[in-house]
Amino acid sequence: MKVGCIGLGDIARKAYLPVLTTVPGVELHVQTRTPATLRTVGDAHRIPAAARHATLDSLIAEGLDAAFVHAPTAAHPQIVERLLEAGVATYVDKPIAYEYAESERLESLAEERGVSLAVGFNRRFAPGYAQCVEHPRELILMQKNRVGLPEDPRTLVLDDFIHVVDTLRFLLPGPVDRTTVAARIVDGLMHHVVLQMSGDGFTAIGTMNRLSGSAEEILEVSGRDTKRQVLNLADVIDHKGQPSVRRRGDWVPVARQRGIESCVLAFLDAVRAGQVLSARDALATHELCERIVLESLSQAA
Repeated sequence: MKVGCIGLGDIARKAYLPVLTTVPGVELHVQTRTPATLRTVGDAHRIPAAARHATLDSLIAEGLDAAFVHAPTAAHPQIVERLLEAGVATYVDKPIAYEYAESERLESLAEERGVSLAVGFNRRFAPGYAQCVEHPRELILMQKNRVGLPEDPRTLVLDDFIHVVDTLRFLLPGPVDRTTVAARIVDGLMHHVVLQMSGDGFTAIGTMNRLSGSAEEILEVSGRDTKRQVLNLADVIDHKGQPSVRRRGDWVPVARQRGIESCVLAFLDAVRAGQVLSARDALATHELCERIVLESLSQAA
């Protein structure tokens, strides 16, 4: 099957190309507008010259079966629209677009065309997080923090906090009855944001602090007098009296630990099987992110 990779930046080089270049039966084509990057990445992964493309037109002309979009977020709508119009099953990094209306439009286009559109919420496939679905979840706590990085609210929420939002949605044990948002915005930059969702017998809280003094990601799920904690998507600590620690194996690839390998393989397996994947559930995460942005800006006004 012919698979395209659009955008050869940091995330593509670190996470996706090491997986895509090892999948049996995949004829990989890559595309970027930067000649030096195209040459460097192509040489590093021994991609034939004929499979290196400087334009999206050239890539689409290859008759792709599937494509992975890792270009900057601002370029997503134009690229995704072109791929969907060409009937190419598309996997796009989160978010689909910065504006909810654009994300909704592209999801609708995929539905109308009967073409797969998948969004890269890799944490749903990360082993430590996926295993939390089996654990009692009366209280879900997730924090994803950074050092010295306050940012424009829409960019922060849609490019980064969206991971927290989607992971909480993935782990919710039931329908949400109440949602609240709190944030601190100073001089137009978001310092921190807190999302709380609650329903019958459960509460889920997600936080991001961009001035926390530490770059970290911590997930905790608890209930029935037990707790599971996942630290930086690697170490899993089960608490029931004495803690029990399971550490990531020394030879486990980062792409597998972070769920990217499984995410990629699931998408390609669906394409091979002729299954059309819907972005409808991913769109619900985008809708909630839009609400977080608007409520945060309203509080700061």
